[in-house]
Amino acid sequence: MSSAEAHAKINLALVVGPQRADGRHEVTTVLQRVELADRVSVEPAAFLEVTGFPDDTLVTRALTALAAEAGVEPGFAARIEKRIPVAAGLGGGSSDAAAALNLANAELAAPLDAAQLRAVAASLGSDVPFFLEPGPQLGEGDGRDLAPLELPQDYAVVLLFPHGAEKRSTADVYAAFDRRGGEGGYEERRHALLEALRRTEGSRDLAALPPNDLASSPHAEELRALGAFRADVTGAGPVVYGLFANRAEAEFAAEALRPRGALWVTVPAW
Repeated sequence: MSSAEAHAKINLALVVGPQRADGRHEVTTVLQRVELADRVSVEPAAFLEVTGFPDDTLVTRALTALAAEAGVEPGFAARIEKRIPVAAGLGGGSSDAAAALNLANAELAAPLDAAQLRAVAASLGSDVPFFLEPGPQLGEGDGRDLAPLELPQDYAVVLLFPHGAEKRSTADVYAAFDRRGGEGGYEERRHALLEALRRTEGSRDLAALPPNDLASSPHAEELRALGAFRADVTGAGPVVYGLFANRAEAEFAAEALRPRGALWVTVPAW
């Protein structure tokens, strides 16, 4: 059985624009993996079975779609070891799906090429293609148009999943965005994001990225008060991240915030 880590991601920036003709929204987002990861294992089998995480749907869909594209029966046994919190804005399900695609594709007698694999990933959701690519990426269009970014990786990350926080559905979050006319000024915010990226040299320059358009949290201000040079909600939330100059500062902040919720201290991953 082959296995791989399926890393979580944070959105270092998320700027959202108007709804497109296909019902999705224009976005410009900066996607960064972190070391917090699930582990996914895959091996050939007589039929499709996914164990370890009873609520899985995306790995099952990924392996079914891969087999259909390859013209074979979906004969895979997959196991998911969950460490990334569910429904948190960290992309755990999408990362698991991408890991399963890579592992299962390698088991095929005639593996799909990179372009075919990306197409399968894109059919599963806007975050899945990111997890097939190395390093941080700029996502545009509906989030699936990716371009590599050279970003500093020398910082520590605190992830806070606040007590009592519940993940709203993505559809609900975007509907609320539309009701408040959030798309106004999208081009200006997008330009500010791209300009901040152009000027980024050191990790503290990431502080100039614009805030998340979809969600905010008072815990971000708490993280900044504890020394984070950038703090924001990732994706549609509810997890809040803080970026710190080093792990010692991150550990101190995490300990101070322990009463607020579940916490992880991690670092960027490639």
